[in-house]
Amino acid sequence: MNPMTNMKNVLKLSEQDLRLGGKNSWHDQYSKSAWIFVGGLPYELSEGDVLCVFSQYGEIVNVNLVRDKATGKSKGFCFICYEDQRSTVLAVDNLNGIKLVGKTLRVDHVQDYRPPKDTKDTDEETRQLQMIGCAPGVQAGVEEEARSTLETEIEERSNRSTGRDKYLDRKYVKRETRDVKLETRDVKRETTDVKRETRDMKRETSIKREKQIKRERSIKVEMD
Repeated sequence: MNPMTNMKNVLKLSEQDLRLGGKNSWHDQYSKSAWIFVGGLPYELSEGDVLCVFSQYGEIVNVNLVRDKATGKSKGFCFICYEDQRSTVLAVDNLNGIKLVGKTLRVDHVQDYRPPKDTKDTDEETRQLQMIGCAPGVQAGVEEEARSTLETEIEERSNRSTGRDKYLDRKYVKRETRDVKLETRDVKRETTDVKRETRDMKRETSIKREKQIKRERSIKVEMD
């Protein structure tokens, strides 16, 4: 499938979720995977740059920015793993389709992803990153706080979707009211036209009657 078409399809699915209020979400089929795919990345971005953008929606524990084996240059796409699977929902809904350094990102879930195996050319730093991830150690109480924050964000997102539905309902009611007003105005215009035609007919009838009376009087005078 064309990358841009895939990106637009994901956007449509997210908009559909907003209308339905998050019930029976398409995200549910990826509930067992904490990985996402990110395409359309500017080639000059590093792993650190990717972390800065995507860590706003949750703790990232692993990132694989795919590079050319010969040159080491980025190929413009990567795979990211979050500590909490629910962060993938926020990342896909909020970052798919955005512009980053002039390029449009494609962000989607990944059902089954396995990090690449070590090769002879893999340096120690990359090997360590693949093995333990890039997230800092979690202190006591911090994990629960982060989980609570994520749940709050998801709840706020659901509330925003509900508010959007109410806005659409009000907008629909306003449109219906406007249509009724237009129909009423058209009826009034037609009524005015009918009254005008009736008035003209009465005037013509009155003129004809006056002429008839004058004619009868004239005939009567002649007979006398």
